[in-house]
Amino acid sequence: QVQHWWLPRTEAGVRTMISDDVVWLAHATSHYLQVTGDTAILREQLPFIDGPPLEEGEHDAFFTPEISKKTASLYDHCARALDLAIKRSSPAGLPLILGGDWNDGMNRVGEHGKGESVWLGWFLLKTLGDFAPVAKAEGDTKRAQAWTKHADVLKRALESTAWDGEWYRRGSFDDGTPLGSRGSQECKIDSIAQSWSVLSGEGDPARSTTAMQQAMKMLVDDELKIVKLFTPPFSRTEQNPGYIKSYPPGVRENGGQYTHAATWFVIALAEMGRTDDAYRCLSMLNPANHALDEAAAEHYRVEPYVVAADVYAGQGKGGRGGWTWYTGSA
Repeated sequence: QVQHWWLPRTEAGVRTMISDDVVWLAHATSHYLQVTGDTAILREQLPFIDGPPLEEGEHDAFFTPEISKKTASLYDHCARALDLAIKRSSPAGLPLILGGDWNDGMNRVGEHGKGESVWLGWFLLKTLGDFAPVAKAEGDTKRAQAWTKHADVLKRALESTAWDGEWYRRGSFDDGTPLGSRGSQECKIDSIAQSWSVLSGEGDPARSTTAMQQAMKMLVDDELKIVKLFTPPFSRTEQNPGYIKSYPPGVRENGGQYTHAATWFVIALAEMGRTDDAYRCLSMLNPANHALDEAAAEHYRVEPYVVAADVYAGQGKGGRGGWTWYTGSA
């Protein structure tokens, strides 16, 4: 089991069906290895946590798990998690979104086990590419070969089923309806499906260039100084993407700037060599630039010396800061 989040003092946390949780440990570990070369960490022994599985139809459960006496190496924890991520694939070869992915608010897109996540496809593809050599170096050639084979399948699936003509789709609902498509009434284009086609190093270069150009045109708002997560926000769509739709249009994940995603967008621009665009967008993320005079500071409403987790895009509240002191973008 994996806790989506937990309280450090008590270890109480929430068990969910959010799909990307099982990829982050291997992603972080491979990055640590690339930076430090400290392969000894892979043999560190770590316990498991024990708790009741989710019942059928249950989205999440909050409880304090038991710490098992059984242990496994960090490498084994990473490998088991990646094996599960691969197992959770659609017939087309894309990852299932299940109870949400990085965007927790999309918790009903794939609640019946058929909806897909294109963003998670790019993220998993990057992580498999980074971690397969680790497996090979650890003598786990069977896994290294299996992961490399799945990465090939996944890359083909992303290019053959996720390309929408001018950008990559965000995913699909359980009934197969595309999410993040030009045919979508709401959430036509989503930032992270484009930025991670670049950050993964696996997207078709010409397509990624086109996709990022469209994202610049549709998601970057010079007047509000924000980089939207997607547009248009959810409001009247017949499909129920999840609790994200309960936020007013343009607030938080629902079409506002979610700064963690905006940092990925900036990094992708920089990696493409689009330095002017990267600087332009990075300047928007600088909270000081939202409070250059008294009127601007009054409108922004939050501290101009810390990065806000989100900045609104909705009518009447566009440009107002949201949560502060609490963001993965820091």
